Amino acid sequence: MNIKSLLLGSAAALAAVSGAQAADAIVAAEPEPLEYVRVCDAFGTGYFYIPGTETCLKISGYVRTQLEYKENGFSDDSTDLNAFTRGQLVFEAKNDTEYGALSSAIVINAEQDDGVYLDAAWISIAGFDVGNYYTWWDADLNGEADVLSSNDTSLNGIRYTYDGGTFQVGVAVEELEGATALFGTGDNGNDDIGAGGLIGFSLGGVKATIIGSYDFNAEEAAFRAIVTADIGPGTLGIAGIYATDANYYWDVSEWSAYAEYKIQATDKLFITPSAQYFGDVDFVNVDAWRVGLTAGYQITEGLRSLATVSYTDADEAGNGLTGASDSQWRGFVRLQRDF
Repeated sequence: MNIKSLLLGSAAALAAVSGAQAADAIVAAEPEPLEYVRVCDAFGTGYFYIPGTETCLKISGYVRTQLEYKENGFSDDSTDLNAFTRGQLVFEAKNDTEYGALSSAIVINAEQDDGVYLDAAWISIAGFDVGNYYTWWDADLNGEADVLSSNDTSLNGIRYTYDGGTFQVGVAVEELEGATALFGTGDNGNDDIGAGGLIGFSLGGVKATIIGSYDFNAEEAAFRAIVTADIGPGTLGIAGIYATDANYYWDVSEWSAYAEYKIQATDKLFITPSAQYFGDVDFVNVDAWRVGLTAGYQITEGLRSLATVSYTDADEAGNGLTGASDSQWRGFVRLQRDF
């Protein structure tokens, strides 16, 4: 009886303990489903949906380092050589609306001498660009020896561009500030208004763009035309510029003509010889000409190199193109990683 009572008592105790543990057990909650990053292919490659939204984001940029040479020294010191490195980040956000695609872009540069700064930031919708955008003067040709604009080409403004595919037309109003007179007699500290227009077309392998801009502070205008055409193994590019007098958009010379031919030698290598003539440099009776050669090589995916050399000759020294000398050699070697 004692053994039987002991066994029954032990069983009852175990049952009581098991019941108490069952009552106190913690039941884990079901994990909430996670929203993984989804690829957005509505606006091209590289975009992904910001989690929880229908906005597509793309992050891109580059790291660039180059060694520059300029005969007679750079402006900051007397040395002919200068090392230069820049990192750039570009953030692009897009989503569809009842007015079409709503886009915004932020471009941030970081340089060893100038620190981190905002290079551009603007909003685009229904053909309008508003903010600090790259003006039409920012677009140029392939060769690195050309001079096709003056001063900062990233300005605050508003513009409208109608793009019909083969035909484009646009108007813009911009704040002109921070002129540096890099090449000529531009007005330092210019803080006024500029207005401009664009007409462009593309047909087959031929593309043409004509822009005209007016500087209300200088009360002068500048005009530029660029035409490219696929010919033979490469692309021919020509440009012409005329200004009524020195102004923010063009302060180099009264007029200039430029030509280049980009030869796609292989899938990875291109070579671009170029030549440019400047009439009435600094808007005085001094002419100048420049010849250059640019070569680029795609080392591997995301990594490329570029090298250029140019020679400029002017009628006399003390002009905005060659400085204290009447001639000048300059060039650079660049390595760039794009992502």
